[in-house]
Amino acid sequence: MKRLVLIRHGESIWNKENRFTGWTDVPLSTHGIAEATRAGKEMKKEGFRFKKAYASYLSRAIKTLWICLEEMDQMYIPVVTNWCLNEKHYGVLQGLNKTETAEQYGDEQVLLWRRSFDVAPAPLEEADLRSPVHDPRYDDIDPQLLPLTESLKDVVSRMIPYWYDEIRPEVEKLESTDDGEILIAAHGNSLRALVMHLKNMSETEIIAFNIPTAVPYVFEFDDQMNLIRDYFIGDPEEIKTLMAQVANQGKAKK
Repeated sequence: MKRLVLIRHGESIWNKENRFTGWTDVPLSTHGIAEATRAGKEMKKEGFRFKKAYASYLSRAIKTLWICLEEMDQMYIPVVTNWCLNEKHYGVLQGLNKTETAEQYGDEQVLLWRRSFDVAPAPLEEADLRSPVHDPRYDDIDPQLLPLTESLKDVVSRMIPYWYDEIRPEVEKLESTDDGEILIAAHGNSLRALVMHLKNMSETEIIAFNIPTAVPYVFEFDDQMNLIRDYFIGDPEEIKTLMAQVANQGKAKK
């Protein structure tokens, strides 16, 4: 059996303020640091021993990964960062409060922007300083590849090739859990893109699927990379509550 663990970063400052974040590099909140610490302790308790780890280019994912590995005494393992694991780019919505946006445009429209498969927010202008072409971390990336907005479909188009080219081969090398596991620290939508693929979810099903912050999500595969089962580590009722909180972030106040 081979195991892959996904973890969405801990709560960021903009998560706490209920803002659209996207590619904006926002740090973890104090609560987010505590969430990542707890996740590391839980994975250590469950006996995970990672062979290799991946993270996006955004500091909230990288910091979450560092904290988890530190708690597990596994900071020595190879870590690869790649922009393909970045959060969905939210275009002009980045920085806006989700509840206030829902009050202006309606819950249904905000749900489409946040969770639909193929609806993207309005794009940034390339001259906008929030555009990734102005960020030095993307200097080595073809500017034509850098988005000014994205739908989940767009995230799938960059995430799944990276899965097949870089991450899946590392999972395939694992002959058993004695070889360790692979860990990905990323974001709600980049992980949803991968989960949609791994679980063969429909465009309708993915709308209702939410990933809570800093809760390890385990995928187990057989030797042919067929999915055996997937599960979150933690109390099921608590996780259900956390997922509902994510779903409610984009709703107007009643």
